[in-house]
Amino acid sequence: MKNILHVSCSPRGETAESSKLAQKIIGFLRQKEPTAIVVNRVIGDGTLSHIDKDYAISQGSSADVSQEGSMAQSEELIRELEAADVVVIGTPMHNFTVPSVLKAWIDHVVRARRTFNTTRAGKVGTLRDRPVFIAIASGGRFSGERARQPDFLTPYLKAILATIGLHDLTFFSVQGTGAAPEAVVESRIEADHALQAYFSASPAITSTVLKERAI
Repeated sequence: MKNILHVSCSPRGETAESSKLAQKIIGFLRQKEPTAIVVNRVIGDGTLSHIDKDYAISQGSSADVSQEGSMAQSEELIRELEAADVVVIGTPMHNFTVPSVLKAWIDHVVRARRTFNTTRAGKVGTLRDRPVFIAIASGGRFSGERARQPDFLTPYLKAILATIGLHDLTFFSVQGTGAAPEAVVESRIEADHALQAYFSASPAITSTVLKERAI
């Protein structure tokens, strides 16, 4: 059984530009592997709570703490991530960086002595690397010649996901959603072209990854 984990971060749900872009990515992936199962983890609705006291204590020491609350939620999310062959994250850019709901998910899955170990050389991830596709929607433009705002989202995700062993990241975006309608249409077309170019240029990559192991 092949799994695609879809983490949906927009409070607008399926109507969000990031959600639509993520679904297009999933569509390309399923063309490579039609039997792949999509596991949807919806966090944009705010139902994922922030970490609690026991979880925070556990990060500072190996002392025994309650395995309920955030610890139980963390374990569920980590196992979901471990079971995935491919991860698709659909997220808006909020205030130049990740929305708080995605940060909450990250806080649960980036866990000391579980998804990374601290060594003299620094933090070393323990998860198996796999492709991570990130679909971003932003009100302004943060890349290219027309960029008018900073980007703290993509470098942060590269750094934090690498901490747990996920290095194979690919970003797609619909930028300038706060602009005039015709400009938004143009940005969607740019994103579609980028998707077509990526998946046409590497037709065997995702198929190979999805068939690599049975869960």
